[in-house]
Amino acid sequence: MTREYSPLGLALLAPSARVAELPLPRVTLDDPAFSVMTDLKQVPAATTTPEEPITEAHRVMMRRGVRLLFVLDAAGAVQGVITATDLLGEKPVRFMQERGIAHSEVRVSDIMTPASILEAIAAQDVASMLVGHVVATMRAVRRQHLMVAEDGGRLVRGLFSATRIARQLGVELNTTEVARTFADIEAALAR
Repeated sequence: MTREYSPLGLALLAPSARVAELPLPRVTLDDPAFSVMTDLKQVPAATTTPEEPITEAHRVMMRRGVRLLFVLDAAGAVQGVITATDLLGEKPVRFMQERGIAHSEVRVSDIMTPASILEAIAAQDVASMLVGHVVATMRAVRRQHLMVAEDGGRLVRGLFSATRIARQLGVELNTTEVARTFADIEAALAR
């Protein structure tokens, strides 16, 4: 039995139309850590490939509104990560000078952090952590991102971002100085 469908009516968007955004819920340092984790089973990971020019990787970051891309091979295996700091810092300049090449010739694989040195928090540990534990960990390891893994590190399940945590806590942070971030959060929340 074939069902017939009638077309829906269309109307022009208003000149001031906006795109709906899901606001991030506010949190405190005592909320569960999962409340500030980007769950990659719910949100598609922002990705690139090792061969991609860094200019395109930066465009992907801007388009997705993220500061970290997972670098995947053709089979979908994590080869590394690349961050906005990698792209906009001195790494590309140093690489260009060492090789005598133009900026447009620098590839993601040239400046990414390789998978062989990536670390992650076990998802089962995150279940008993609070937001404050995540921030303290970021401070201790001086990172803006922490990965969460399952299956003995064979599956990246989620990602913590200092930028997202700051937004959800409702405080302004300098995310390039993670060591200062925790003190900033404590001071802002004490007000």
